[in-house]
Amino acid sequence: MTKFSNDPLTEEQFTKIKGLIYKYPKRVLIELNNICPIYCQFCTRKRKTFVEEKWQLNKKELGDILVFLEKNKEIKEVVISGGDPLMSPKELIFLLKKLEKMEKIKIIRIHTRMPITAPEKINNDIFDFLDNLKKNVYLSVHCNLASELDINSIRVFRRFRKAGVILYSQSVFLKGINDSVEKLEKLFEKLLEFGVRPYYIYRCDPVVGLENFVVPFEKEKEIITELRKRISGLACPTYVIDAPMGCGKIPVSLNFWKDDKSFFDFNNKLIEIDE
Repeated sequence: MTKFSNDPLTEEQFTKIKGLIYKYPKRVLIELNNICPIYCQFCTRKRKTFVEEKWQLNKKELGDILVFLEKNKEIKEVVISGGDPLMSPKELIFLLKKLEKMEKIKIIRIHTRMPITAPEKINNDIFDFLDNLKKNVYLSVHCNLASELDINSIRVFRRFRKAGVILYSQSVFLKGINDSVEKLEKLFEKLLEFGVRPYYIYRCDPVVGLENFVVPFEKEKEIITELRKRISGLACPTYVIDAPMGCGKIPVSLNFWKDDKSFFDFNNKLIEIDE
């Protein structure tokens, strides 16, 4: 039976200094703030965002993080998250300026839901800065339903793309909300149409308070297996479980495989693998 907790991914265990999670080799996650334009009931960091005291990293705290990055030579990738980092434009731009000057940092990722929840509130200074940033920036947009995508979201996607930002999406299975082939088919095809590559769809994290959002595992597998038959490979994200205890994102094998030497094709015909 799945054990629900406030921090099932053990982020606190891997927090080295305020705002810095160092769980995986070669990359770190920076929590720039605990502020969001809206607070999603399915949030995996409810322990931090659903609190009265709001914060964003100040220059000293960001400086401490930059010193940590300089000292740890193996780190090449930085993921900027929150909260929502686009809610702290000055701090985000300050951090991006410093990261651009660090030759060892090759990949910068920004994780946000703001193009969906409050596209009109994104500060134009961010776009202007990204226009001149020389390093590649990847923007991960969290989106769970096609109905979340409106004309303002599309306009923001276009502006990020004009700035050279590479867009991809992450979604999560939510019981009674998007746990159907038709809803996810519409979502992923619409994202791809607007220049956002569907990347991951997650099983809902076992966070205390999210029990009612969890979809049965076998149903999730059936949905993604059917989607793989229906839509373009570019539109179909990888179905993963972010394993508890900091074990990482584990891809789930779909229902095409009978065993390790045979599989079912899209017409449900059994195919044997030659030795």
